[in-house]
Amino acid sequence: MSTLASATPTLDFKLPIEGMTCASCVLRVEKALATLPGVESAAVNLATEQATVRARDGVAGNALVSAVTAAVRRAGYDVPTHRVELQVDGMTCASCVARVEKALLKVPGVTTASVNLATEKASVGALGSVSFATLAAAIDKAGYAASPVVDAAAPKPARRLPEWWPVAVASVLTLPLVLPMLLQLFGIHWMPDGWVQLVLATPVQFWLGARFYRAGWKALKARAGNMDLLVALGTSAAYGLSVYLLFKHAAHGMPHLYFEASAAVITLVLLGKWLEARAKRQTADAIRALNALRPTVARVLVEGAEISTPVEQVAVGDIVVIRPGERVPVDGQVIDGRSHVNESLITGESLPVAKAVGETVTGGSVNEEGVLQVRTGAIGAETTLARIIRMVESAQAAKAPIQRIVDRVSAVFVPVVLGIAVLTFFGWLAWSGDWEQALISAVAVLVIACPCALGLATPTAIMAGTGVAARRGILIKDAEALEVAHSVTTVAFDKTGTLTEGKPSLVAVEAGLDAQVGQVLTQAAALQQGSDHPLAHAVMEKAKAEGIAVPAARDARALPGRGVEAVVDGQRLLLGSTRLMNESGAQPGALLMTAQRLEGEGRSISWLLAPSDGLGHGARVLGLLAFGDTIKPASRAAVERLRSLGIRTVMLTGDNHGSAQAVARELGIDEVRAELLPGGKAEIVQQLRSQGQVVAMVGDGLNDAPSLVAADVGLSMSTGTDVAMEAAGITLMRGDPRLVADAFDVSRRTYSKIKQGLFWAFAYNVLGIPLAAFGLLSPVIAGAAMAFSSVSVVANALTLRRWRGAATD
Repeated sequence: MSTLASATPTLDFKLPIEGMTCASCVLRVEKALATLPGVESAAVNLATEQATVRARDGVAGNALVSAVTAAVRRAGYDVPTHRVELQVDGMTCASCVARVEKALLKVPGVTTASVNLATEKASVGALGSVSFATLAAAIDKAGYAASPVVDAAAPKPARRLPEWWPVAVASVLTLPLVLPMLLQLFGIHWMPDGWVQLVLATPVQFWLGARFYRAGWKALKARAGNMDLLVALGTSAAYGLSVYLLFKHAAHGMPHLYFEASAAVITLVLLGKWLEARAKRQTADAIRALNALRPTVARVLVEGAEISTPVEQVAVGDIVVIRPGERVPVDGQVIDGRSHVNESLITGESLPVAKAVGETVTGGSVNEEGVLQVRTGAIGAETTLARIIRMVESAQAAKAPIQRIVDRVSAVFVPVVLGIAVLTFFGWLAWSGDWEQALISAVAVLVIACPCALGLATPTAIMAGTGVAARRGILIKDAEALEVAHSVTTVAFDKTGTLTEGKPSLVAVEAGLDAQVGQVLTQAAALQQGSDHPLAHAVMEKAKAEGIAVPAARDARALPGRGVEAVVDGQRLLLGSTRLMNESGAQPGALLMTAQRLEGEGRSISWLLAPSDGLGHGARVLGLLAFGDTIKPASRAAVERLRSLGIRTVMLTGDNHGSAQAVARELGIDEVRAELLPGGKAEIVQQLRSQGQVVAMVGDGLNDAPSLVAADVGLSMSTGTDVAMEAAGITLMRGDPRLVADAFDVSRRTYSKIKQGLFWAFAYNVLGIPLAAFGLLSPVIAGAAMAFSSVSVVANALTLRRWRGAATD
């Protein structure tokens, strides 16, 4: 396996593409992009209508963007661009202009950049994926400041027609053509005049259906085939046959015409594409919801005054004021105030989280009560929300392994269908001699075989699955992690911070013969107050929970490596390790067995001692305190849920065997491996994989990164380190281990939807093409079936949006 150090630096950028309609379009664009110099790979997503291009770092500039755009257009599709106007402050001369233009042209996706020194404006031509914020950041990096151009005299944008208008117009024109078929069911025989049929069908064929001719012609020029070509050929054949029969037999009576077939097919396909577009927009709801969380303005505290500032201009270290009901604009740390913050759309946590001084807040969450002052820690692309959006977009744009099989099928699908249609025509012609019937059967084959559903089955399911998972606090980095997770058979857990809280807590207090439990805890708290040691915090938290009034301590001093000494209520006391007890000469007595049992469970023991007073009273043991890493309340439920899914659990930890076995017994974990170094964890993961198991690793620390990479799929707690999050394929936005089982559940459901979609996509064609070839399907029914196949595949994927997960509170 190659290391990151030896890998060639790469740069990814997204490319919007217009005009794709089916899986064969996707494959053609990918081939066109993959052959370009400097491009390492290209993945095209039909559902999002985007291409993700990976290029060698250093070549992805204006020249490559132009080459990529040209390649897409040569393949018969279009790359939409837009123009962005920016106000640039700080320029003084022509060299400033050149510097700004150079900085803008380096932004991936920028095609042109023109800067005017007199007006201090920059006009940028860019791909649709390039935002104002990205351009402003490039200008800022060059040493200048950018802001939006406000033009009060700008005309209002013209009102656009609704997207459904072509469907409505086509339906009105087609209804009189198909109405006779419906009336015949009730014994009513009525047929509009042939010339009337021609007038109604012509605008549907050549005006509303022009999109199919344009896209089909582009496919032909690229020596490829797609859905539009099939529709254009099929409907043109039916329309042309009807015109021929109308002019040939007009003087001798009304012949049977097929205008209703051509018009109905186009109307149904338009209806299907409109419904499909609506459904695809719903699959992107997660991204829109996350983007909607981004505030545009922040209140920055400057010399005691609150200044409203565009969030892009907030700097790290600025103090931001957040009032009740407002969204948090930046990531940062609370320096003043107390409140509850709703983080549900970021972490999936349904209950508001208490925030006080020293706590961190995340941009996009909602401040519910008090006023908070927050010191900015991260802005722009480095905020948690921006990283979440990037991860979800990356997963939705990625191509799952199963989709590659579909791509190979679609590459030969359209040519095969065209061949079947030709064979159908000549077969009918040879068998019956009726060339009209032969043509209609061939048209039905062309119409029903459109491969739209094949291209939509995988990406729509992935978009729906990753979107709903993100809403529940599960971030899936790529489609491959989503696909692999469904087949996991073994889950390896890190212990500390994953199954446990990752910080010590006081788990037991035992009193000696001369003391009471409450007295032991009170005196220990008095000794530990003011200390920053983790064990001291655990003692103070326990005392606070018990409602104990902690007395003052005098003459306190630390005993390095052993403990602490102080005078409490006139009595000198010691609190520390077993070594301190032995040095003091005290004997544990009856507490010895208790201490040995607790140590066998991996607990750390501290002894409370009364030292010798020099008056004949020897040192005494007053009690002991046992510390341990508390198991998370949800850990047992998480392990049980995994068992119910048929998944085996293993715990990998660097802790001692006693502590590991105690946690494993309490949680019901199947296997324990203790006292492991980070490399040892990775080796265990590799051993499990070599045994034929599909292994998922769950961790949160820096030392878990090797095993996260070694596993088939890694899951990282976002409460852990950034390194662990980067190494993992799935990030859990809460430290709730129940999300592990939820991640596998949503993966299984998503993969199931992918298989269902592909099954129905293939089934429509496997069943429909023979029926059409044998004359058992009319073009109208074939068109309806084709449109229904795409809509049903997308609608089936959208049912994933109802998934909630067991970890939802």
